[in-house]
Amino acid sequence: VAPERTVLSLTPTAAPPSFPGFDELYKERQRLRGIDDSVYAQVEPYAGMPKEVLLLYSSQARYRVPREVLFWLTVCCTLALVAVTVAIIALSPPCLGWWQISPVYQVYPRSFKDSNGDGVGDLRGIKEKLDHFHSLNIKSIWISPFYRSPMKDFGYDVEDFRDVDPLFGTMEDFEELLAEMHKNGLKLIMDFIPNHSSDRHRWFNLSRTRDPLYEDYYVWADCNATKKPNNWVSIFGNSSWTYDEVRGQCYLHQFLKEQPDLNMRNPAVRKEIIDIIHFWLSKGVDGFRMDAVKHMLEATHLRDEPQVDPNKPPEEVTTEWDLFHDYTTSQVGLHDILREFRAEMEPYSREPGKYRFMVTESYDYEEVEKTMMYYGTPLVKESDFPFNFYLLDLPQNASGLWAKHLVDLWMSNMPRGKWPNWVVGNHDRSRIASSAGKMYVGVINMLLLTLPGTPTTYYGEEIGMENINITADQRSPMQWNSDMNAGFNNLTNITWLPVHPDYKSVNVEVQKDSEGSTMFQYNFLNSLRQAELPFLRGWFCYVQADANIFSYLRELDGHKEAYLMVLNFGKQSATTDLSSVRELPDQLKVLMSTNSTNNGKVFQKSGIQTAAGEGLVIRYSTYTRFHPSHSTECYVSEKACYLDTVGILYKC
Repeated sequence: VAPERTVLSLTPTAAPPSFPGFDELYKERQRLRGIDDSVYAQVEPYAGMPKEVLLLYSSQARYRVPREVLFWLTVCCTLALVAVTVAIIALSPPCLGWWQISPVYQVYPRSFKDSNGDGVGDLRGIKEKLDHFHSLNIKSIWISPFYRSPMKDFGYDVEDFRDVDPLFGTMEDFEELLAEMHKNGLKLIMDFIPNHSSDRHRWFNLSRTRDPLYEDYYVWADCNATKKPNNWVSIFGNSSWTYDEVRGQCYLHQFLKEQPDLNMRNPAVRKEIIDIIHFWLSKGVDGFRMDAVKHMLEATHLRDEPQVDPNKPPEEVTTEWDLFHDYTTSQVGLHDILREFRAEMEPYSREPGKYRFMVTESYDYEEVEKTMMYYGTPLVKESDFPFNFYLLDLPQNASGLWAKHLVDLWMSNMPRGKWPNWVVGNHDRSRIASSAGKMYVGVINMLLLTLPGTPTTYYGEEIGMENINITADQRSPMQWNSDMNAGFNNLTNITWLPVHPDYKSVNVEVQKDSEGSTMFQYNFLNSLRQAELPFLRGWFCYVQADANIFSYLRELDGHKEAYLMVLNFGKQSATTDLSSVRELPDQLKVLMSTNSTNNGKVFQKSGIQTAAGEGLVIRYSTYTRFHPSHSTECYVSEKACYLDTVGILYKC
């Protein structure tokens, strides 16, 4: 029994609820408990009161009503919060994938870092240099082939699709590299070669001996040592047919004779390829770059391809440029195969944060509409994007008009809502500093990192490496520092290709903290691209193009900050007059110039000065947008708006 209280209530207490016989039952219960109700009749509620006292007061209006109000207020607030959350989710644009946010960095493993002193880069060497990707704010790493191979085509002739070549290490080395990359938030994209294998592959040896299971794994045709099935020519020149004495037939090879084409019309071959895809995906790789996909099918009728010059003697038709490749590339059924590959990859993307990426490689030159087909359709998914190689042609013509033409070639043909991408260098093409000239490295990197979509950087381009004067001259060892062998091989004085003589001044260690260096500027631009919404989510609009200047802007509805790029690809200084662009403020301040002495400089929009090879990023503040009145000059993959007051994106 609770102790008596000395403070008495002067107000009548509410009677407890009752029903016939309640009073008698209640009094008997209280008597049995030894409780005297008179003790509590005039006592106010107090902390620690027993249940019996609480029950006497809980039904009173002054206690019941606030309790009910709080309950319903909590219910309403919860429902309102759920409604707001649903609305935000419904109105928000889809999150960007890792392959959209970060540039793709191509590692050529032979030349990146040698860990064991044999003069050839390897997987352990890549693992040693993962910090370099963090310093560049790069998350997506594409590694060129490291499969077991005779190396007739630097690894693109695969002897075993499920093994690592000893030159690069072991499968354990690969697994350790992959685990360390994932631990550090990096993604690994593998080169995948579905078109052909090495002539030393087990499949080919079984096929040439007519093993019943492997007889049709490759493309064979009747011929003899002197008479080929047709006039088809390989990418590397001369006939794409080679006579095999063991089988007594010719086999097709659209590349080297040591790279026989797989017969992708054979369901058993497609299953083998799909099994290999599963093999690597189950190990945890994050995506594939599908190599040479346009060559995967050829016409079954084996007719001669038409000559570009009909009057040229057939015996002089020896290069790929002599023929129209109507029967050896982009055949009907090609995209069905690629979509099948994609469908097999999709289940691995269902786990959050584990999206598996697919990019296709196809040089289609002026037939850009063929390249666009690799995007798939609105109903059937294919590659996330096909590689865009058109900017590789920038050095052919040093002008702003040419730069705009190459950019617009992609943007005006890309299917609505798709994601663009840009490549300015790779293992098959001359380096920027050698093909365009060292003075244009900065402005080309600025173009690459401020255009919409995903940029791809070939190793060494972030420091402005140049070619060396031998075969495969764009594949020389990565220049890490001023030490022996540029830090590529610290154990012996051996490198598989010579190191460029300029390595003491052009290297990562020298450039990483030097404000005017190529690497410092690359890092700044990449960080800006990933930090500022107009670059990842905003509109891309042409502003001006002439013999020297290519100018465009990036803006986002509702976002106060916008960016104007003024890039001088010409051979002389230029003054750009943008006074007719009313959406721009009269004064424009340079956020970054490839000539660091011009950082922070203020120009009138009627007189923006640039030297040859100079690029400017200009940041300005306005809510007046350019794209509504210039719709034919502007593009966006998926329209979004920014609500500045609360800092969220929404569909608009």
